[in-house]
Amino acid sequence: MTHRILFVCLGNICRSPAAEGVFRARVPDCQTDSAGTSGWHIGEPPYGPMQAAARARGIDLSDLRARQFEAEDFNRFDLIVGMDAENIKNIEALRPAGNDTPVRMLTDFAPQTGADHVPDPYYTRDFDGALDLIEAAVAGLGAYLRA
Repeated sequence: MTHRILFVCLGNICRSPAAEGVFRARVPDCQTDSAGTSGWHIGEPPYGPMQAAARARGIDLSDLRARQFEAEDFNRFDLIVGMDAENIKNIEALRPAGNDTPVRMLTDFAPQTGADHVPDPYYTRDFDGALDLIEAAVAGLGAYLRA
């Protein structure tokens, strides 16, 4: 079975495209996408410093473009993965009645890190720290999907 996974952050220019890029490189047999809960960056590529940090790890994000999360995504994906509690709240606010698509925090898949969310490097400027968390969580998510 091919899993369909959607990664969601606020603007869809840092954390969620990085998570999508890392995931598709590490778990290529799944279908992936990413989105933002805001519409601020629709159509834009991932933020330059995030692309550079990912590229330094062999992850190419250049083909990705930001889009906004929408209620129909609950029907398009088997699992929706948010980067922080505010993202999860905004995702759940759009859940259609009767829909049971799981929504999880990315860091749920990396309990060993002790992190309860992926801090937004657009504000923290810690692109490598965000990628470290994302890589640990993607490894855990891949194992979860294979179990």
